[in-house]
Amino acid sequence: MKILFVISLAILSATISSAQSQGPFTGADLIVYHAKVTTQNRSQPNATALAVKRGRIYAVGTDADILLLKDSNTRLIDANGRRLIPGLNDAHVHVLNEKNYNYNIRWDGVPTLKRALEMLSEQAKRTPPGQWVKVIGGWSPYQFKENRFPTMAELNKAVSDRPLIVQYAYNQAFLNDLAMKAVGIGTDKFPMYPGTVLEKDQQGRYTGIIHGYSFTFIAMEYFAPQPSFEEEVNSLRYVINDLNRFGITSVIDGASMVGYPQGHVPLQTLINNNQLNIRFPFIDLQFGDTSSRSLVDAEINMVTKTPISPGENMHPSMAHGHEYEGAGEVLRQELHDHENFDMPAFIINPDSMRHYIEEDVSKLVKKRIPFRMHISYNENITPFLDALEKINQETPLDGLRWSIEHAETISPENMDRVKRLGGGIALDDKMALHGDAFIKTYSREKALQTPPLRRLLEKGIPVAMTTDGFRASSYNPWIGIGWMVTGKSVSGTEVLAADNRLTREEALRLYTLGAAWFEHQENEKGKIAPGNLADFVLLSADYFTVPEDEIRNISAVLTVVDGRVVFGTENYAGLAPRLPEIQPAWSPVKYFGGYYNTHP
Repeated sequence: MKILFVISLAILSATISSAQSQGPFTGADLIVYHAKVTTQNRSQPNATALAVKRGRIYAVGTDADILLLKDSNTRLIDANGRRLIPGLNDAHVHVLNEKNYNYNIRWDGVPTLKRALEMLSEQAKRTPPGQWVKVIGGWSPYQFKENRFPTMAELNKAVSDRPLIVQYAYNQAFLNDLAMKAVGIGTDKFPMYPGTVLEKDQQGRYTGIIHGYSFTFIAMEYFAPQPSFEEEVNSLRYVINDLNRFGITSVIDGASMVGYPQGHVPLQTLINNNQLNIRFPFIDLQFGDTSSRSLVDAEINMVTKTPISPGENMHPSMAHGHEYEGAGEVLRQELHDHENFDMPAFIINPDSMRHYIEEDVSKLVKKRIPFRMHISYNENITPFLDALEKINQETPLDGLRWSIEHAETISPENMDRVKRLGGGIALDDKMALHGDAFIKTYSREKALQTPPLRRLLEKGIPVAMTTDGFRASSYNPWIGIGWMVTGKSVSGTEVLAADNRLTREEALRLYTLGAAWFEHQENEKGKIAPGNLADFVLLSADYFTVPEDEIRNISAVLTVVDGRVVFGTENYAGLAPRLPEIQPAWSPVKYFGGYYNTHP
């Protein structure tokens, strides 16, 4: 009997083996090997290879183990010993507002003011009549070797026969004579929002330098010629490619000035053409709806009429590809505390904050719509939390995810309140670009603890680091990662105290696992682990061994989203999809690239 059992088992095994060898073996779709893999998975912190199947990570391990999973259809990529990390997730960036990206000169990363001015002159010669020469945010005077702003004389010399605007964050703008005429400086045509200052010389003539807050500069942008729909779609292709260039595989769009669905039509075109190369969760702002009493009422009307639900993914084939994440970052115009480190803190009337937050946020909580609130200064965070605590007593938040965006000067007491209410804090890296200005306005002592990185992590609050690109800061996340680790701004000035800095591991987590919390996706993003989304990056330099001051120069040589190569350079250039011809033909991006020295 025992002999018969053994013979039967042998026959069965041979039959199975024969069937396996004769039938098709379905291997991995993609294998990356010979890598230094940072998994951020505590049960398997390091590896050298990974396999991808159907847009998710299938297996992680050694080269020998993972290469066994290949078949004739598997794409093999040799990492050549490079560092591989989970894809970066920018949890607060304004991609949809860059539909005119191809119209703008980017000064991001330009090392000298001399070169920046040369770029203006070069672009002016190819900009056709009727168009403007524009630099709209993403740079800082402290990044330049000269460590200063351009003068109006330098700008007028660089561009004299086309309207010119150079905008610094949402703090100030420089306009030449033709641009001043176009926007109506000194006339009723110009939008004089509260806090706007038009600089004059000793003779009482406008100099072209404008100081103000966000809404002033947003309004001014619409005086310039706007792109066609085809140019908007083309711009988004290049915007997303530049995000992929730095290893960003997912974003939370921090609300377009034109809300869903109208403001998402160019993005939907990319989706329809299978050209969306980044995961695109978004929060929404119905800024243009004048039929509703408030922005929150307008948002509730939108989700009712569209209809659309929190957490709903509108992408037909990519997980979390185009997913609604709730309302924000502006819940009411009156409560927007514009961050401008060249000026004292923008303090909102605390009674107004409490009244409107109780009125507005209670509606969102009842509808179970997540929300995110732009608040930079602790003086405004306090009454916001007063109102939120009252709402929670009457209509419990009960696990609803919400966050404060920016929160640069939040106090320890308010951190505790955020934690008790189950909220998160989405910081940003503006201090890396504008910390020198913060020191001039507030003091070096205060700057060194702004934001309170170390204390926030010790409190155990969900925290992400973001860029808040493309206007208030650069869209390059490695500037912020370098700043968190070194404590230095782009000028080399110490702006974070040694006891307020993060380790390299901690800083990376804020752009990966930390960011995933804000999308309720921490079980799918931020780790190189089986079952997680196949979003990962090969780096141009080893983040964990490169000298600290070189961290901000890191970029991607290969970026993979949903198991697809979306960006490649050097040995991997041939693996990435080709970009379309840039539109318009005179685009500054065609000649300079987006970030400095990244010509397409």
